[in-house]
Amino acid sequence: MMAGGTVEDTLATRAGRLFAEYRDGDQTKMGDLVRVLTPILWHTARSARIDAATAEDVLQTVWLALVRKSDTISEPLAVLQWMVVSTKREAWRVAKNQGRFTSEDLESTTVAANDGESIEDMVLRGESDNRLWRHIEGLPARCRTLLRVIAFADRPDYAELAKALGMPQGSIGPTRGRCLAKLRIALAQDPTWERQ
Repeated sequence: MMAGGTVEDTLATRAGRLFAEYRDGDQTKMGDLVRVLTPILWHTARSARIDAATAEDVLQTVWLALVRKSDTISEPLAVLQWMVVSTKREAWRVAKNQGRFTSEDLESTTVAANDGESIEDMVLRGESDNRLWRHIEGLPARCRTLLRVIAFADRPDYAELAKALGMPQGSIGPTRGRCLAKLRIALAQDPTWERQ
């Protein structure tokens, strides 16, 4: 809660609000919920080291499970945690059933709007993004997971992320700082990395 009794607009509260409106009969809110949560769920799935096509299947399975079980989630504010945990479990189940973990293909996972950007600039940005993600892959697993989730959350809700990631809430900020410091060192030692 913020001063004055208003609820802070975090990812969890936005997701909870959209989910509640969907359950109250506004079917269009499910599309909004998908747009809000897919980036964080995508990176949660990919953290299991599954390829892009498998991650898409995992997300489809989890979204269908949410629709089927929507009446069993008693607290709409829990939908973010429910989705992250469900995605993590499904991704690891699929990865285990594959019998091996595949390396990530490091493709861009978001589609950028081409607002006047030249093809050359897009290619250079893509190479830079790939280089950055390769360095992130070199970090410890805890750092990779945390940075993926936080990087794609518009306004991370540390309480909900702590539950979903199984970390104490007070350790998310310091852990994030240590992970970013490790990433900065790795980038500084890479002669192909251009400082922005």
